[in-house]
Amino acid sequence: MRLKVGKVLLLVTDALLMVYWIAVAVDAIPKDAAFRDYTNPVVQAWNWSFFPLDLAASIFGFAGVYLVRVRHRLGWIVLTVGLTLTFCAGFMAISFWAYYGDFSVVWWGSNALLMIVPALVFGLLVFDRGARTEVASEL
Repeated sequence: MRLKVGKVLLLVTDALLMVYWIAVAVDAIPKDAAFRDYTNPVVQAWNWSFFPLDLAASIFGFAGVYLVRVRHRLGWIVLTVGLTLTFCAGFMAISFWAYYGDFSVVWWGSNALLMIVPALVFGLLVFDRGARTEVASEL
């Protein structure tokens, strides 16, 4: 996988993360498709506690991809912050569901993708010779 494909995957992931929050805000998630105890106010508060993290992850992801594309010297740093925040959002959710003892393919799968996509893109940044050359030339 080339870095360009990885950045597209990250943009799609971040966009879908924002679509999820729009769906939550307008109460568009069907109750039968929601996670366990979705209507519990404490679980709702837990879910909403992810909003600032997810928003920051998406903003940094979008900004990082843009800054790398225009060859801004801070682009790779901003992109790395976005990757880290996106990974952490997925990891925290999976950790909660594991501790809570609840397994749902939909919720585990979507949160696993929040971990897998940034890990792949970060791996491309580290192991892609062209990306390393580009990073070095920007410093």
